[in-house]
Amino acid sequence: MGKLSNISGKDAAKAFAKVGWLARGQAGSHLILTKAGIRANLTVPLHPELAPGTLRALIRVAGLTVDEFLNLF
Repeated sequence: MGKLSNISGKDAAKAFAKVGWLARGQAGSHLILTKAGIRANLTVPLHPELAPGTLRALIRVAGLTVDEFLNLF
């Protein structure tokens, strides 16, 4: 399993975009991503560094594993 540290919200959003998540809007400092065929939304905080637990939860909702997510970089 890879290490989930020092990943910014902007970089995480770019990685999710590579697997089909599209930006649908922004609420304050949070980017809202959607994907066709999936009812859940991803709300990515655009912070300089995401907490590992927050990032892990986003990865789980996106239907990815940590290793798959890290390979998107």
